[in-house]
Amino acid sequence: MKNIPVGQYMVNEGIITEEQLQNVLDAKKNENVPGKFFGDYVIELGYVTDVQFGMVLARKLNVPFIDLNDPNTVIDLDAVNKIPEALAKKHNIIAIKVTGKRLTVATNDPVNFYIFEDIKVTTGMDVVPVLATKQAIVKAIGKHYSMQNVGNVIDSVESQFGQEEEEDQERINDAPIVKLCTTIVENSFRADATDIHIEPFKTYTRIRIRVNGELIELMNVSNVVHNSLITRIKIISGMNIAEKRIPQDGRFTQVVDGTTLDVRVSNLPVVCGEKCVIRILATGDVGVRKITDLGMNPYNYDVFSRCLKVPQGVFLVTGPTGSGKTTTLYAALGELAKPNVNVITVEDPVEKKIDGINQCQINAKAGMTFAAALRSILRQDPDIIMIGEMRDQETADIAIRAAITGHMVLSTLHTNDAASTITRLVDMGVAPYMVASSLIGICAQRLVKKLCGECKTPRYSTEEENALMSIEESVTVFDACGCPKCNNTGYTGRTAIHELLVCTPEMAALIANDGKTVEIAELAKSQGTKLLRDNVSELVQEGITTMDELVRVTYAV
Repeated sequence: MKNIPVGQYMVNEGIITEEQLQNVLDAKKNENVPGKFFGDYVIELGYVTDVQFGMVLARKLNVPFIDLNDPNTVIDLDAVNKIPEALAKKHNIIAIKVTGKRLTVATNDPVNFYIFEDIKVTTGMDVVPVLATKQAIVKAIGKHYSMQNVGNVIDSVESQFGQEEEEDQERINDAPIVKLCTTIVENSFRADATDIHIEPFKTYTRIRIRVNGELIELMNVSNVVHNSLITRIKIISGMNIAEKRIPQDGRFTQVVDGTTLDVRVSNLPVVCGEKCVIRILATGDVGVRKITDLGMNPYNYDVFSRCLKVPQGVFLVTGPTGSGKTTTLYAALGELAKPNVNVITVEDPVEKKIDGINQCQINAKAGMTFAAALRSILRQDPDIIMIGEMRDQETADIAIRAAITGHMVLSTLHTNDAASTITRLVDMGVAPYMVASSLIGICAQRLVKKLCGECKTPRYSTEEENALMSIEESVTVFDACGCPKCNNTGYTGRTAIHELLVCTPEMAALIANDGKTVEIAELAKSQGTKLLRDNVSELVQEGITTMDELVRVTYAV
């Protein structure tokens, strides 16, 4: 069993079929790329994920498998330091544990004994191999070695700029400041940050990153570095480096661990210099989520799926900035984009490139506004239109008319809940009868942080908390505590909560009669809509999130 090829082993295990095996072998034979193995093809063709293939290979080779992307996997920094970074990158390996004179090393090639001999010569230790996926090792190398380099980079930058204050072009392009700028973006991406804030103060510059919706400090640097750092960012993002009195916007791309990041930059003059905020956008390299991965409960998922089956009308996703609206819209588009329909999007900017969908980018300076783009799109024979955001009356008006004339329109609005979205559309100048006749449904959503499974602590809910969750008796709830696995935050990752309002005939009649937000909300609730508060209460009682998060996202005076 052990000596048979891995493909046949997978067929015997029932993981792939004989037909799929033949497809993989044909692809390998036709391409014949040196250094590309059976595993690369079987993953590329989508028959298994890289983790699933890793686990199969580990079973066949009788080697333990480790998932380095799992938040619960601990990598010992003392072990990492045993192997030089150049050697780790050369062989795509990372040391994860030291036990006496034995070094546990994660590799994607556990039968290559030349690698282990190389490590043994360098470290003087016996090597115990474990199997991990290629991508996970690349990411782990980037993350664990780069954190050690940060201090060295800052020291070299500050020693260079500690002497003099003047700013010239030659010094800006010098290696240390370039390296500092690159390191900040790399470390922020590896920490799963969405934004980087570079803030000047009188004696220092603070650099903070937004992770899971909260700002945490990444590093402080000397204030003498600030001007050079900002100038470097301005150069790579295409801004005017001589202009320091007015806000500017720019963008650049950077490759981190094999992923191309699309980075947006906003610059703002403040009292002590220029503040810079860098937004790291989800890139085309990151796969679009399926609607089953949005974290909806069974009821909301059923309603959402039914709304997407309606052939024409407007479906809106609402919530504040950073609440995952675009992710939900992309998941919906992924479901709707079939070879027999024409899907066109208008976005500012295009955040993810999706295969098979025509995506337009807004350019206000050139006159390519949402409204102008929409008018042109309607002459492009579309079936489904996605509008990044309804910002003004003109855009809303065209979108509603497009829905009435037989198109499916998806868009977002910044409102607090589903019911107030309807009032907002009417306030924007869209006639109530037009809203009533075009609306399919509204999905209001927020993101809540998920508790760390290792350190969450149970307790019974108080009477005040029971009232917030609309329950009679106390139940077990959990508090965030903090441990090394969650960087002492108590939380790992986020999930979405949803509130879905469907435009039934009764709802349409109420909207056409200029119904108020409270009346719309009451009717929606009587028709089965679960409010955001109900959704997050369920998550609290399931031990997924905390009461603090419930109050943060749904508290109202």
